[in-house]
Amino acid sequence: TDAEVNTRKKTFAEVQTERLDQAERTVLIKCPSRLNEKKLLQYLASHGNVKSHFFFENRGISALIEFSEKSSIASLQDAVGIPSASEHHVVPFKSRLFTFTLKNPVSQHLEETPLHLSPQSHIPVKNLIEKLCLADSISSQMYILLDEYQLTEENIRLRFLACSLVRDFARAYFPDSTVKPFGSSVNTFGKLGSDVDMFLDFRDTGKHATKMKKGPFEMEYQMKRLPSERLATQRILSVIGDCLDNFGPGCANVQKILNARCPLVKFSHQPTGFQCDLSVSNSIAIRSSELLYIYGCLDSRVRALVFTIRCWARVHGLTNSAPGTWITNFSLTMMVMFFLQRRSPPIIPTLDQLKELAGEKDKHIIGGYDCSFVSDLRKIKPTKNTETLDVLLGEFFEYFGNFDFRKNSINLRKGKEVNKPESSPLYIWNPFEQDLNISKNVNQPQLEKFIAMARESAWILQKEDKTQQMINKEPWGLAALLIPFGKNNSSKMKNRMKGIGSETIRSLLDSLKLNNANSQQKAVGK
Repeated sequence: TDAEVNTRKKTFAEVQTERLDQAERTVLIKCPSRLNEKKLLQYLASHGNVKSHFFFENRGISALIEFSEKSSIASLQDAVGIPSASEHHVVPFKSRLFTFTLKNPVSQHLEETPLHLSPQSHIPVKNLIEKLCLADSISSQMYILLDEYQLTEENIRLRFLACSLVRDFARAYFPDSTVKPFGSSVNTFGKLGSDVDMFLDFRDTGKHATKMKKGPFEMEYQMKRLPSERLATQRILSVIGDCLDNFGPGCANVQKILNARCPLVKFSHQPTGFQCDLSVSNSIAIRSSELLYIYGCLDSRVRALVFTIRCWARVHGLTNSAPGTWITNFSLTMMVMFFLQRRSPPIIPTLDQLKELAGEKDKHIIGGYDCSFVSDLRKIKPTKNTETLDVLLGEFFEYFGNFDFRKNSINLRKGKEVNKPESSPLYIWNPFEQDLNISKNVNQPQLEKFIAMARESAWILQKEDKTQQMINKEPWGLAALLIPFGKNNSSKMKNRMKGIGSETIRSLLDSLKLNNANSQQKAVGK
């Protein structure tokens, strides 16, 4: 659609600004189970024009309402009552979360029409597999998977609203601050149900720095000074965490994790249904989000392949939501990007190529690291590569099933396999902090399990007789890869694992048996 082409061509910063602005004009209303949509909208219209709205299910029915003007919210807040304190005392913090009730529900439910509810989670893997079997090619299977798992317009709006509601708290102390989402909520690779990573940003305060430069004198704020930036971060997060905990409507299970490498506050935001992680501005994380945003916008095959590989890895227990020695989704995503840079002709440019296209405004040096790359998508030439996703999926498994992990590392700056600088089993260069390996946590058995699964998958795709399987109503193509390879073919796998260190084969096969049981549980649960 034209609309989609337009949104796709906006820069990352434009999209962010637009969405944050939209979130400031938005309220969230908890509704009764029997709701007359027309009556609610009529009531809201008395406070100003409702630009858009949708309903969703989250412990009952909720409505997200976007007004055209921010002033409508103040008008609505003036008219809203405070809950009567019969059994509970209330903390009188007035937010943009409301509850709408009907005084005499019986007479009104006659005119009810069923509400359309926007789904906020994806279908279980077993239902996905049924859908995939009806497609006509692996390509269309991959686009079905993408469509089922990617964030919807409504879900993205809820994510930005959650940030905007936290920002209302931060502004009580820091009037210029903003709270912005980063990572999977904004990089076009987010999956329905994933957490919201958000950070507190004081950088708007930097704009004031230039104001006083003219004239013979200087004037600056007196501010509390602390021995380190880390300590300042910890103090700020500690107080905001306490605020959310004590005063935040619907903020539950607030955990302050202030001694982590990157201090954060974890909490569950019940009104939107998200698990949230709040940290203080991390410029490099934002550059990574924007880089992935650019790659995701350049070619529709990029996102389809990433979502497919991540779903495949989850089903086979290669990734796990708990931290550990597993490959992370971020590492997998970077492996897919690298693979797409290595195609001939390449499907996406290397980071060095994007840096060459950077204009003055795109120059970013952060903590001594050069994080510059072009932000205007129109400056990047489209690829001449026409390979189908059917081909690319098989080639991905082939490529990494035979990759020389012992010798080589994955470098997205150069788009080349380069010698490993140190002996981690899997070495993927951090695209910006050049001395870091983003997959340092991965151990040898996990890497070997990944190689084995990739070889197995390549083999299944090559051997397959699609027509026969469709006639027999057996899962084929991508569907066949999303069923845990289990007990029935571990002997076949032994043959295809020649050349993998035998000392880990035993532990690998054991973990396969274990994972076979677990991953079916996990895949359905996620």
